[in-house]
Amino acid sequence: MDGITAYLPETQTIIRFAIDLAAMLALLFGLYYRRYRDKELVTTAAMFNIFAFCVLTILSSVSFSVSAGFGLFAILALFSLRSEQISKIEITYFFGSISLAVVSSVSGTTIPFVMFIASAIILGAYIFDHPLLLRSAAGVKITLDKIDAHSLSDPAMMRADLSARLGVEVVSYNILALDYINDMARVDVFFRKPRLEQKRIAA
Repeated sequence: MDGITAYLPETQTIIRFAIDLAAMLALLFGLYYRRYRDKELVTTAAMFNIFAFCVLTILSSVSFSVSAGFGLFAILALFSLRSEQISKIEITYFFGSISLAVVSSVSGTTIPFVMFIASAIILGAYIFDHPLLLRSAAGVKITLDKIDAHSLSDPAMMRADLSARLGVEVVSYNILALDYINDMARVDVFFRKPRLEQKRIAA
């Protein structure tokens, strides 16, 4: 009996890691990669999830407070993301992956509670990022050459220019980077999908 009791913490850690791993794979590979095909972010978020779980598990075993753990999670995540501009959806999935590691590694929670929170994260991502939820709109990152300085200062003119180039109705855009030397711009464009494509997605 004493031997079984001695191994309970290790068993708990293994179960928590299994829950974290399964939830992380479902979030990143089951949802994000199937929809966006971004291998680099999936790999980064998966590795960061495992690293964060291991670090937080050790810190949790030496009376490391939950608030301090979340603080560490935020600092490390921001440090890893600050060197490159990424989209809102990429940030959301990245933080979702790290959140799974934080929730799973906190020793003060029960296994059923961890499973419930992990399931809630996966379900939330599945529902709110489902293509059918906002199927009339889409976004794409493009690189423009021969940028017009007047268009950059006039949102209406810029939307018209982007609509003419892409052949769709552009509703909004976000300039990610400007290169005046090479006369190029990196733009995140949001547009309305043609009705035929909407019907194909719905089907």
